[in-house]
Amino acid sequence: MTMVKTLALIGAGGALGALARYGVVLAVAATLGSSSLLPWGTLLVNVIGSLAIGVLVGTLSETATMQAIARPFLIVGFLGAFTTFSAFSMETLSLLESGRLGAALVYTTLSVVTCVAAAWVGMRMAQ
Repeated sequence: MTMVKTLALIGAGGALGALARYGVVLAVAATLGSSSLLPWGTLLVNVIGSLAIGVLVGTLSETATMQAIARPFLIVGFLGAFTTFSAFSMETLSLLESGRLGAALVYTTLSVVTCVAAAWVGMRMAQ
């Protein structure tokens, strides 16, 4: 596959992933309200994305032909834009700067533990 095709797959996946992330965050905010204790939308996106990347990596490792298309489109593009570690970082800093140390610690712990666990579960699901 040419570099141009690979970049096009990454770009298309990234656009869709960013739109999906925005939709999930909006839906969670509409459901829970903007004064929620934690940024649940970003947490949900990161857990779902971590689970999905575990499933995809576990599945794609066995299919070389799918790797050429699915890896750039789904993993690099879609999930790269869908998961929001940078947003997680800024939201954690915002919690800290507003003096909410306890919420920042809970949010950080939940994010790291559940996302790593979701990636592990995803890989196990793919086997």
